[in-house]
Amino acid sequence: MTDKRIKKRFDGLLPIVLDLETGGVNYQTDALLEVAAISLQFNKDNQLERKDLFACHIMPFEGANLDPAALEINRIDPYHPFRFALEEKEALEQLFEFINKEIKSTGCRRAVLVGHNAHFDLYFIQAAVKRCKIKNPFHSFTCFDTATLGGLFYQKTVLARAAQAAGIPFNRDEAHSAIYDAEITTMLFCKIVNQLSKK
Repeated sequence: MTDKRIKKRFDGLLPIVLDLETGGVNYQTDALLEVAAISLQFNKDNQLERKDLFACHIMPFEGANLDPAALEINRIDPYHPFRFALEEKEALEQLFEFINKEIKSTGCRRAVLVGHNAHFDLYFIQAAVKRCKIKNPFHSFTCFDTATLGGLFYQKTVLARAAQAAGIPFNRDEAHSAIYDAEITTMLFCKIVNQLSKK
């Protein structure tokens, strides 16, 4: 039986928390290197919580720019053989299969990207979709941005500071990994939604 609570709560949109690691900040030219996506669900107590995780490493697309400053921050060696990275199109196809399965199971009409500075991630996804010529399950312009929500609820817009203000432990040594940042963003978003639900 389809649980329609999440569809009703977010106006037919399915929140998918997404975090990317990239080879720079220019979505048109810089490589997509890591992706982590987390689906959400309501539990028996009507609290929004983490559900499933999809994550993979991605090979830079042909001609992609790799900014040394970005690689120093995220500590990624794009061509290291033990990354077991997928080609960009294959990575997106697997990511979108994960998302579309969740959309179908919840009866939602589209996914909506939840991220910290969410439009950064959305623009990178949109540029990759255009390169790979595949259909994007995400809403084309709407996002739920935890940087904005963190500023409203906790007076902090940086992920580490917003998490700490919300009582969520944050390990700076693990930051700038797509999986870790997606997990923290998920906890922050769920906490904010659940606080609103109590009012």
